Amino acid sequence: MVSRPLSLLAELTYRCNLQCPYCYNPLDLSAYRPELDADAWCRVVDEAAALGILQLHLSGGEPTLRPDDLCSIVERARRREIYTNLITQGTFLSDELLDRLVLAGLDHIQLSLQGAHAQLADSFAGAAVHERKLDALVRALQRDVAVTLNCVLHAGNIDGIDDVIALAERFGVKRLELANAQFYGWGLRNRAALLPSREQVDRATASVQGARGRLRGRMEISYVLADYYEVFPKPCMHGWASRFLTVAPDGRVLPCPAAAAIATLTFENVRERGLAEIWQHSAAFNAYRGTGWMAEPCRSCDRKDIDFGGCRCQAYLLTGDAGATDPACSKSPRHDLVGRAAVGSSAAMLPRRP
Repeated sequence: MVSRPLSLLAELTYRCNLQCPYCYNPLDLSAYRPELDADAWCRVVDEAAALGILQLHLSGGEPTLRPDDLCSIVERARRREIYTNLITQGTFLSDELLDRLVLAGLDHIQLSLQGAHAQLADSFAGAAVHERKLDALVRALQRDVAVTLNCVLHAGNIDGIDDVIALAERFGVKRLELANAQFYGWGLRNRAALLPSREQVDRATASVQGARGRLRGRMEISYVLADYYEVFPKPCMHGWASRFLTVAPDGRVLPCPAAAAIATLTFENVRERGLAEIWQHSAAFNAYRGTGWMAEPCRSCDRKDIDFGGCRCQAYLLTGDAGATDPACSKSPRHDLVGRAAVGSSAAMLPRRP
């Protein structure tokens, strides 16, 4: 029996005014137009509620580039008793929009920074926006809404992790998310420049451990290690098509945000088929659901119900086979693919283009 999904990522648009080189959005952004309108998104919310979804994450690109539609979607989700989380880089988060979103029923804001200091952060954002982000953070913290501060870590900023933690503490942030860059979309294209060294990762991990002890009870720190330095892969999305699904800006429904990269699969669209039917019956969602699809060494591994063979998208992008063991796993016969990548590089970063 197919389990019900718990969380829906709604990618309202892939448009964005920033040029972050680690962005996981697809390389061909024009392929995801036209975007679903507000009525279609509200229908998706209705279908999500009927399917049993509890959380709606509103992302992009930059979702606040569609402010009126965003407010309508949040309001519909509140009526359907779905928890809403806005994932934003904050540069368009005016007082007016904040108040409208809170009035509509927004529960949580996840706001991103590229680093603790303007010069470095703006160089990765591709625009002078750091101070605007901090201003948005202050104003969000003044509202009746939960706030998480997020910083994606990579070779260019990970050595400043102590400063990021200090900034969060100074602003009174209750929850800080420090996630090493994942290599999909532009992130994969820039992997050689983005992947930190083992020494950098070890120093950052020690910093997080120390901060967690010092700030216990005052700040929750979530820390996601780079896949390439793990012994075993993460339980990606808790298994393919197990708990999560994504709706792309054009209505394509995906088991995870990066799944469109798997060219061997065809993903159905909410314009033509209901969300429940896609979740339960589409070939793409059933392709790697459960463990029956697994080949060796996953099939006989005692961890197959723990990490589910790792990430299908990463397996495909690195090996060309979405059914392969994730090369991030130390048991993978292609583990050398991540080992070679982890030697580091001084390659220049290519910015994401709108």
